[in-house]
Amino acid sequence: MKKEALLIMVGGASSRMKKSLKEAPISEQTREIAAKVHKSLVPVGPHGEPLLYFLLRNAARAGIKEVYLITATENEAFQDFLVRYSTKEFMMLLKVYFAIQKVKPSRTKPWGTADAVWQCLEQYPQLQKQRFTVCNGDNLYSEQAFQALMIQETCPHALIAYEGGGLGHPLEKIRRFSLLDFDQNHQLLSILEKPSVETLTAYSRKHPSLWVSMNIFHFSGEQAAPFLRDCPEHPERGEKELPTAVLAMSQSPDGEVLCIPLVEKVPDLTSAKDILGISAQLEE
Repeated sequence: MKKEALLIMVGGASSRMKKSLKEAPISEQTREIAAKVHKSLVPVGPHGEPLLYFLLRNAARAGIKEVYLITATENEAFQDFLVRYSTKEFMMLLKVYFAIQKVKPSRTKPWGTADAVWQCLEQYPQLQKQRFTVCNGDNLYSEQAFQALMIQETCPHALIAYEGGGLGHPLEKIRRFSLLDFDQNHQLLSILEKPSVETLTAYSRKHPSLWVSMNIFHFSGEQAAPFLRDCPEHPERGEKELPTAVLAMSQSPDGEVLCIPLVEKVPDLTSAKDILGISAQLEE
């Protein structure tokens, strides 16, 4: 298995998490921590370990050796995390680097996830000449998911297509995720964001299951770089979003994107009410 890099996006403001803290059934200590840090650093483990701890553990177990944390300029909490867990066996297997997503002078907030990955590639140009995986910092992806992406060599790019019923989330929440439409060879055709009832009905005629994206991707750096750099803004949100770049890759002459089906739970830390659910899953 090739040793490849993992880019983890942890530069967001976690605004939805912070807004939901007041009503969440969590301890006052957890509430205070969650109000100050990125949600990937919120304690969820039996000994107060944050989600990022378990995400890095799974990555190390999958054979990943290099991790790039894409953060905001203020990343002291992540630096403290690395010091705190530096003696853990799995952490000693990883080389962790920081990439800073800087806010453009003309903007008041970051320019989106595609821009985050592109800025990482600018700061570490070697990534533009190798394969790498990209994921969110608020989902707990499994060792199996990382390995499935790392071992595929049939396409320049790939993503995990999760079977909706196996994710462990209510159907109402799953319907808010992006659906993946692919052909009989599992080549990506379209990404359907927050599909309507009509879209869901048409989709179900083609696919017996709902196949959704949880934002974990695998790229050929050389082929992906121009699509990340030149990704257009979302017409409503005004951000350069990674799924937009991925869809553009799939529609280019040499840019096939393979959808790798996987059926498993993916703990998701979107709002404060998810904290107890993740804690319970980690104890299973």
